[in-house]
Amino acid sequence: GVAYNPLGLFRGEAELWRYGGDPSLGQPGTFSQPWAWVDVSQLQAMAPLHPVAVQCQEAQVVVTVHRDLFGTGRLVRAADLSLGSASCLPAVWSTSETTVTFVAALHGCGSNLRVTPDSLIYTTSLNYRPVPPGSPVVIRTSPVVVPIECHYPRRNNVSSNGVKPTWVPFHSTRSSEEKLPFSLRLMNDDWSAERASTVFQLGEVFHFQAGVDAENHVPLRLFVDSCVATRTMDRTSSPQYAFIDFSGCLVDGQLDDATSTFISPRPRQDVLQFTVDAFKFAGDSSNLIYVTCHLKVSPVDQAPDPLNKACSFSKAIGLWAPVEGTQDICSCCEMRSCGLARHSGKLHAPSRWPGGRVRRELPSQPDPLVKEADVVVGPLFIHSWQDHTVRRAPSQGHPWMVLGLAAVAGLVILILAVLGALTVCQ
Repeated sequence: GVAYNPLGLFRGEAELWRYGGDPSLGQPGTFSQPWAWVDVSQLQAMAPLHPVAVQCQEAQVVVTVHRDLFGTGRLVRAADLSLGSASCLPAVWSTSETTVTFVAALHGCGSNLRVTPDSLIYTTSLNYRPVPPGSPVVIRTSPVVVPIECHYPRRNNVSSNGVKPTWVPFHSTRSSEEKLPFSLRLMNDDWSAERASTVFQLGEVFHFQAGVDAENHVPLRLFVDSCVATRTMDRTSSPQYAFIDFSGCLVDGQLDDATSTFISPRPRQDVLQFTVDAFKFAGDSSNLIYVTCHLKVSPVDQAPDPLNKACSFSKAIGLWAPVEGTQDICSCCEMRSCGLARHSGKLHAPSRWPGGRVRRELPSQPDPLVKEADVVVGPLFIHSWQDHTVRRAPSQGHPWMVLGLAAVAGLVILILAVLGALTVCQ
């Protein structure tokens, strides 16, 4: 088992554990079997056992939860636990059992799929939303969201069944191989490597790098259509804050206290970098955000237009400016309505694919080569300086201040003694 000590956290760093049969499988890019990643940093007491255990199977994920979730000896109610944004209920539980078991399809319960060059990553969450059984005025426990990921290698066969070859038309095989692996990474300040920590202070800057592996495709240009921040992995949840919107307008850069911008020029046409000033939701004590960005590509030889653009607001000139293309493609950012004459740039309400995955109805594109996907980054832990303020007792002041106060008090006592003596003599 893996030891879990949340009391050893430094500056809010998350304790992230990988569950698998072989510890060596925790090294990304070298594993050959599926493994699970679980963030239990929000569980604030030390549990004697792993509070959440995950098994990533061929077509489903099994999550086992100890009802002594916080390690305090007090069992949580199974009815207060759910899985994913769809709030799926446990498959196995009873009031007499100390564990609760969830079984869900990889695409079920509102999970999300992220594709990297080496992995297929399915993300979901264990949700604990306690309903006060007694007085509605006070609460004795806090809600918790435990992020869960299942990682599957793309270049290995992880099926327990034998491979059954079938005759497939060549055009069908080629079409299935045209799926584009999009990525969104947090980079360090000089863009030289991926950022190791997901903990930020207010006043710092997020350095996002969006990319697509277009190795087997015609040359493509990447765009960030929209980005929304939420407190959970469900991009439709509330509250939420869209800092990129209207098909590529970095609207956060218009705020007086923000310097957010797209980086120009691009390092490559299939990569787009942008910075956003760190923020958190007002009144949110969890200091936790997830960022979901909708990425898409178009052929490099297709000129940028109001639906395919990357526009930043320049406070120096008070105008929107594109990373590439003509100035007029950004004019719709000011009107908060972008689209071509025959295409609306507005996103419709989310709908669901079979299996529970969420998708957004986007306007039809004139070019069939345009492809798109949602990519999630998080959780990010955002702290303000007040979170680390140390309250000092008066006795912990500087020594010279204490000595000074003592000297002044002694001088006052001496003067009063002399005045008293003179009065007695008179």
